Amino acid sequence: MTSALPAAAFPSSPSAIALRAGKRATLGVEQKLRLDCGVELGPFTLAYQTYGTLNPDKSNAVLICHALTLDQFVVETHPVTGKPGWWDSFVAPGKPLDPAKYFIICINVVGGCMGSVGPTEIDPATGKPYGLNFPVVTIADMVRAQAMLLDHLGIDSLFCVIGGSMGGMQVLQWASAYPDRVFAAIPVATAARHSAQNIAFHEVGRQAIMADPDWHNGDYYSHGTSPHRGLAVARMAAHITYLSETALHRKFGRNLQDREKLGFGFEADFQVESYLRHQGSTFVERFDANSYLYITRAMDYFDLAREHGGVLANAFRNCRSRFCLVSFTSDWLFPTPESREVVQALNAVAANVSFVEIETDKGHDAFLLDEPEMYKVLDGFLEAAASARGLKSRK
Repeated sequence: MTSALPAAAFPSSPSAIALRAGKRATLGVEQKLRLDCGVELGPFTLAYQTYGTLNPDKSNAVLICHALTLDQFVVETHPVTGKPGWWDSFVAPGKPLDPAKYFIICINVVGGCMGSVGPTEIDPATGKPYGLNFPVVTIADMVRAQAMLLDHLGIDSLFCVIGGSMGGMQVLQWASAYPDRVFAAIPVATAARHSAQNIAFHEVGRQAIMADPDWHNGDYYSHGTSPHRGLAVARMAAHITYLSETALHRKFGRNLQDREKLGFGFEADFQVESYLRHQGSTFVERFDANSYLYITRAMDYFDLAREHGGVLANAFRNCRSRFCLVSFTSDWLFPTPESREVVQALNAVAANVSFVEIETDKGHDAFLLDEPEMYKVLDGFLEAAASARGLKSRK
């Protein structure tokens, strides 16, 4: 009988991850990062990747904000999994984000586990990984840290900030918090606050991790263990929300996995069960359980209206950015009405905003897939914005 959950653990020590993190910057030396929880962080590291060349007047910088379980490796082969970059169909020659035209930056968020400061990194006060001693962070904290990195790189303004899901939350935060630094903003499949349903799904995942006996109250690093079973269950539950019922049915239906009849046991009888177990087992190879706790909590806390007297429009009152929002018809994690709420808030302050709902049955994950209609819309938006910015067309 095979194990129902994966036996592999998050394999890399913090130092090993750091060696594979790509570019890293040490920030917060002279002025620390003050977090929303009141803690001051610094010095701290951020890991990031860049693609393309920054032009002489530094007007072609594009910041890609990654989603919950992604990282800074947008295009190249991932150093842990060996798989292609997560958006290499969108960031490529001849694609909407062409490195021949734009200088593209992606930063591993604060709280992440691919080289940026987070629970896996060493706490200078103890000489050991932070674990749960790492302070709770917010989306706003992530964006403030990103702004510090851009300052470090000498980039005063961004041509565009783009991201999907949690990345879209960061885009909205950028446009609100730094209106003078963002020329164009593209929030995709996202919302201005996390819904009760999404918080509930995150809590199921967190409880699965914390119920794993190998979690050791977050101090599994010193025990030489990893709560991989709990993390795998968290990933399985979350992955269901990224898909649509139609996509699941089309891909799997009730098809059996490597058998012609029911096994009358608790192995993976159905293809969809096998698929979810595979998603769980591969996830623990590249992600840290404590980072999952911290980043999901940051998403739960995100509520842009609350920061502005409960009125979402107030968050964008000083915005000068031009916006293009994208949603998907089959996305029930961040459904279209949540994007429309942002559009209405932007309209209320006479912002430059366009919006498109893409017809697709691929669910929330559509923004990561080769979705021709989305590419067409964003390509047109970026070309128009580039023209307004004075950037040369690639066409």
